[in-house]
Amino acid sequence: MSERWRSVAAAAGLAAADGSTRPTIFAEMTALANETGAANLGQGFPDADGPEWIRRIAAEAILTGDNQYPPGRGIAPLREAIAQQRRRRTGLDVDPAAEVLVTAGATEALAAALLAFAGPGDEVVTLEPFYDAYAALIAMSGAAHTTVPLRHDGETFRVDRAALAAAITERTRVILINTPHNPTGAVLSADELASIAEAAQRVDAIVLTDEVYEHLVFDGARHHSIAALPGMGDRTVTISSAGKTFSLTGWKIGWAVGPAPLIEAITSVKQFLTYSGGAPFQPAIARALTDGDADIRELRDALSDRRDLLIAGLRAAGFDLVVPGGTYFVCADATPFLSEAVPDGAAFARMLPWEVGVACVPVSAFCRAGSETAPALAPWVRFTFVKDEQTLRTAIARLATLRDAAAPPSAPRA
Repeated sequence: MSERWRSVAAAAGLAAADGSTRPTIFAEMTALANETGAANLGQGFPDADGPEWIRRIAAEAILTGDNQYPPGRGIAPLREAIAQQRRRRTGLDVDPAAEVLVTAGATEALAAALLAFAGPGDEVVTLEPFYDAYAALIAMSGAAHTTVPLRHDGETFRVDRAALAAAITERTRVILINTPHNPTGAVLSADELASIAEAAQRVDAIVLTDEVYEHLVFDGARHHSIAALPGMGDRTVTISSAGKTFSLTGWKIGWAVGPAPLIEAITSVKQFLTYSGGAPFQPAIARALTDGDADIRELRDALSDRRDLLIAGLRAAGFDLVVPGGTYFVCADATPFLSEAVPDGAAFARMLPWEVGVACVPVSAFCRAGSETAPALAPWVRFTFVKDEQTLRTAIARLATLRDAAAPPSAPRA
């Protein structure tokens, strides 16, 4: 293994002591779930496919000849649909020809952007905990990774403003944010985004905003896009995808939207990654973005109900937790179930499939080793509710045995 790859693997938490690589935490926990027959609330993929009418458009496209390379920037109808959606949601006027790039999912957009904008000697700032791909992609660019903690305030997770001000310096080239936030489910407030915008303008940094869960917010929460704030349109690239919005995660249709010079720079990298792809899926997603608002509402309402079901079950089992404002996930504090033999969330997550029959993911997997955030979140685990109701009810019934095991023995009868 080359030294460069070792650094990338280490940043992703995939470097073993012998220099080999190990699977991501998602692959590990899914494999454990399969081996033990556990209800898999670890990896965030839907149990059900997206709307049939969207899938039929893709199937028809395959049969009628959309099977070769599409244009490198994406087909025109999809770029126009993305631009129109951005106008509706943010009021921003987007040029579909110059300011939209279709990518192989949001992760490719992030990879191409980081490779385009950051390199050795630069710093990329993310929130922490962070989606695990961020650390590996930053390492690939050669830049240094700096983090700003999200702190549990008893109700939700919020940006530490003092840490934000300290972390963003003249060396900061890119600020990468994620809202609604994976793994915590926090929806960044307008005030939090204003603080990030102010810091970005102070040091002339580019902002990448990962908004793949933009439509999946609950309880009347509002998703704000930092690109719409004053002074941010010329320095922000907004990244999203169809996978979460329409439960079509395997199609890998994502996009980047931003000022033409930044999109041109990302395109110059993206053309040597996949060049293009998803030919029959692109016309289907173009129609979905144009005509699929009712489907989005239906999914959001269904997820809200399943979120509430899982929250009730976790609380009944004895977990403290944060009610997520968005995404697929609930973060829960496993402290009541920890012991000398199971000292933290990582050990708890690896024990749970064997002992209880439920899979989750430790939140520490989304933290940098040695950071100040990692110890604070060491007892926490993440469960997904993007599963069918029967899977959730099975998991809840099994988790209830944790409560029974943790309860003190009944007093002997007189």
